[in-house]
Amino acid sequence: MIDLKVLMVEKEDCDAGTVQQLRNGLITDKAQYKVLRDAADTLKKRLATVSGPAASKIHLKLGISLYFLGHPREAVDHLGQADGALAAFYQGRIQASREKYQEALAAFDKAEKAGYNASQVNLQRAGVQRQLGKIKEAGDLLEKHKDLASHSAEFHFQLGQLRLQEGNKLEGADSLEKAVKFDPNHSGALFQLAMLNDQAGNDDEALSLYEKCRNNPPVHVGTLTNLGILYEDMGRYDKAHDCFKAVLHSNPSDERARLYVKDALASQTMVVAHDDALSDPQMAQVFEISVNDFELSVRARNCLKRLNIKTLGDLTRVTEDQLLTSKNFGETSLVEINEMLAAKGLRLGQSLEAGGDGSSYRPVGELSEEDQLKLAAPVSDLQLSVRARKCMNRLGLSSIAELVSKSAEDLMEARNFGVTSLNEVREKLRERGLNLRGE
Repeated sequence: MIDLKVLMVEKEDCDAGTVQQLRNGLITDKAQYKVLRDAADTLKKRLATVSGPAASKIHLKLGISLYFLGHPREAVDHLGQADGALAAFYQGRIQASREKYQEALAAFDKAEKAGYNASQVNLQRAGVQRQLGKIKEAGDLLEKHKDLASHSAEFHFQLGQLRLQEGNKLEGADSLEKAVKFDPNHSGALFQLAMLNDQAGNDDEALSLYEKCRNNPPVHVGTLTNLGILYEDMGRYDKAHDCFKAVLHSNPSDERARLYVKDALASQTMVVAHDDALSDPQMAQVFEISVNDFELSVRARNCLKRLNIKTLGDLTRVTEDQLLTSKNFGETSLVEINEMLAAKGLRLGQSLEAGGDGSSYRPVGELSEEDQLKLAAPVSDLQLSVRARKCMNRLGLSSIAELVSKSAEDLMEARNFGVTSLNEVREKLRERGLNLRGE
């Protein structure tokens, strides 16, 4: 077992081998985080009593310690006051993670001039160039070091990222899997694979990969945020709360993390009151039945499709008058719809009577061509946060038209769709001159 306090405080020098020992120690035993925090406190106290080369060495060890403890801003300050290739290299990595790309490139230049391994520096440069949108430059750097493909996890990680940015998801995923094969603890590759599975709806695989990321220091806030959202989706609100608290601890000024903490905490004790008929578990399942499960006429089916009505629940949120104002939706279609709903104990406008407001709902056919183009756009165009995007997927909302046909109350009924997500959706819609139904 590695004693991290001895490693970081008593050992005079800090080199690449020291960093690897530090990382292995944290992976092996989580109790070592407390030991490392104690070591960092000791180094801070010693820093107040020394100067010159001795202070530079402490700044280096303190910067590395804080980096692995998840305090990048404080870490980069100390590394900036240290000498040598290792300090410059990790300063570059931190600046890149903070999207300060020019500062990162300057630090990598300094690291290479000070003697840091040129191929490792170039792999990091490739990542920065890719982030800057300089795909060719990034590709050229990786091509220059293609001999690393036989053994380097970092090479395959950077190549995978490049392929994903080029739009080649299959090759990108393959390279990321190779990175994990060479280094099962490569947090960057694990995170990107988790993201791919998260986006594809493979929640169990994504959860497993995010949890592996969390066990590999330094833990990125993106890992904690996405893991927390997955825990929320699974109803594990205590674990979600812990993730969001860790994000807030790392960056106390992160207002989104602060709201996530409140939402997760509230979810642990939240009781939502609904109309008795609507909150009955069996009735909730009925609401989710697709209208395509019924033998409707072609005209009625096409009208419902044009109105973006997919489920019986959607039909309870519109009135007869609203349906009849839609192009080609006549009395015959209305009779069909009413009979279909009556067979399941439902009726048009039922959800509105329970408290919703459909007064501003307008069928797509009534809108101008410009408005219809706005509404035809996919929800992904709104560039919502991970949490809000997952709620859209859960609700089956693929277009903006489907989204604006919902009221705030409809959205809030969705699991884990809190006030934070609602306000985000409202703001994104307002930017396009749109609103949710009833607003």
